[in-house]
Amino acid sequence: MEIHEEKRLEHPLSKEELDKRPKIEYKPYAKYSYSAGQAITKFLEGLKEGKIYGRKCRKCGRVYVPPRMYCEDCFRPTDEWIEVKDEGIVMTAVASFISWTRERLESPEIVGVIRLFPSSDRDFVYPALFHRICCSYEEVKDMSIMGRKVKAIWKSKEKREGSINDIDCFKVI
Repeated sequence: MEIHEEKRLEHPLSKEELDKRPKIEYKPYAKYSYSAGQAITKFLEGLKEGKIYGRKCRKCGRVYVPPRMYCEDCFRPTDEWIEVKDEGIVMTAVASFISWTRERLESPEIVGVIRLFPSSDRDFVYPALFHRICCSYEEVKDMSIMGRKVKAIWKSKEKREGSINDIDCFKVI
C-alpha cells in the first residue's frame, strides 16, 4: 500500500492581488421580533408604574429581580409576584468613557450592579440590577461608592414608557 503525502501549496496573496478581487457590499435587512415573556412583561409594566417587581420562590425565599418564572436554586416554578424596594446597595461600579452606542464620552457614565432590598426581612433579592449610578468619577476611582446605599431616581410619570430607562439612575442616600 502506497501512501502519498499531499503537498500543500502556500502562496499568500499580495496586496495588489487582494485589491483586484471583486468587492461585494451588502447590508442585510434583518427584522427581529422579540417577546418579553410573562416575567419581563410584568417587570416592565411595573417600571412604568414606578414599581420594581420580582418573583419569589417560597421554598428558598429568593426573590428574583429581574423576575424569573423558575427558581435557579430549587429547580421549581416561582410562586408569587413581590414588589421590592427601589433602594439597595452598590455591589460593583465602573466608570465608562464609551456610550451605549459606542461613542467616546467626554465625562464618564457610572454604571454598576445594585442589590435591591426586599420588602420583607424574610426575603432575599437575587441577583441584582445593572444600572446607571448618579455619583462622581472620583467615588468610583477611590472605590468609596462600593457598599453605599442608593435609591432609584425615577423619570416623571408622563415620561415613563415601560423600560429599564424609566429609572434615570440610582443616587446615593
